[in-house]
Amino acid sequence: MNFSYVNPTKIFFGQKQIAAIKEAIPSDQKVLVVYGGGSIKKNGVYDQVSEALEGHEWLEFSGVEPNPTKETLDKAVAMVKEHGVDFILAVGGGSVIDGSKYVAAASKYDGDGWDIMIGKHQVTEATPLAAILTLPATGSESNMGAVITKKETQDKLPFMSPAVQPKFAVLDPDVMKTLPERQLINGIVDAWVHVCEQYLTLPTGAMVQDGYAETLLKTLKTLGEQFAERDDDMWRANLMWSANQALNGLIGSGVPQDWATHMIGHELTALWGVDHARSLAIVQPSLLRNQMQFKRPKLEQMGRNVFGLEAGDDLAERTIEAIEAFYHQLDVATKLENYGESREQAIDAIIEQLNKHGMTVLGENQAITLERSREILELAVA
Repeated sequence: MNFSYVNPTKIFFGQKQIAAIKEAIPSDQKVLVVYGGGSIKKNGVYDQVSEALEGHEWLEFSGVEPNPTKETLDKAVAMVKEHGVDFILAVGGGSVIDGSKYVAAASKYDGDGWDIMIGKHQVTEATPLAAILTLPATGSESNMGAVITKKETQDKLPFMSPAVQPKFAVLDPDVMKTLPERQLINGIVDAWVHVCEQYLTLPTGAMVQDGYAETLLKTLKTLGEQFAERDDDMWRANLMWSANQALNGLIGSGVPQDWATHMIGHELTALWGVDHARSLAIVQPSLLRNQMQFKRPKLEQMGRNVFGLEAGDDLAERTIEAIEAFYHQLDVATKLENYGESREQAIDAIIEQLNKHGMTVLGENQAITLERSREILELAVA
């Protein structure tokens, strides 16, 4: 094991913590509050933010969509530049926070913000930002990654930079009370796959990372099983904290990481608007089956330690079936349907996008070539 680890994002966790932003953002800073479709105005979050920002000069930018687009975000970039904004406050889920990271980085760059996404511009500075999380799923509130879509070309690409790591994040589980069922389910699935991407790789004897990953998976599994009892403070708090811990850098330190499920899943979202979490549930089981030669030992470990399955030659296969059953129990599909054109055309379209985006060797072993991706899609597309 060999790694360096730091997570500089301060977390304010618990009920009524939104008030903490009053002290956390210096009063002389001009703040841009970024949010999505306006649900924060219905659930009381907007009012709490306004109250906490009393005494600050602040403006707002709304309308960041799920899978945030460059086209929308560039308007916010223009606002930051025009009004001399000193601090960005993202109020929303992963899409709003990811979008705000793009705005923070692009606002310190004179060229086209998309240069950041294609690696033409390396981000070294950004407008400081923080997050008030309203939808637990991505962990974006305390990491340095973001995924942005260019609508015009159906490109969905990630970027990472320490400069866009939020200074602080508010995690108040009460904001989840008004979330639609679908979004809560997406949160469970997204967090689950985040853990798997850092755990279902190669055995490296990293007992702490493995043990913590297994605890998070067991927690998410229990939350899924207790979904009918979700209107409960403990249920909400445990989902919010699990989703944060799934992708704050800790369980991935010093161990191989995969992320191929995400890279292929992004194309389903870009092409057909499949919810991010649901794109992962479609790709993951087929990918695990395709990569069995590498993943068998860790799948067997997951079967034993997370699902409590009996030993046997087919333990890894049964673990994948248990993962599928977990998704199906939440009414989440594990095959792609409703893709419009013929099955072959759909698969060709995904492969073409992967090729265009340079996603030609994926996975912790760099074993998922375009040919392997095609085999995975042959299993995953109904």
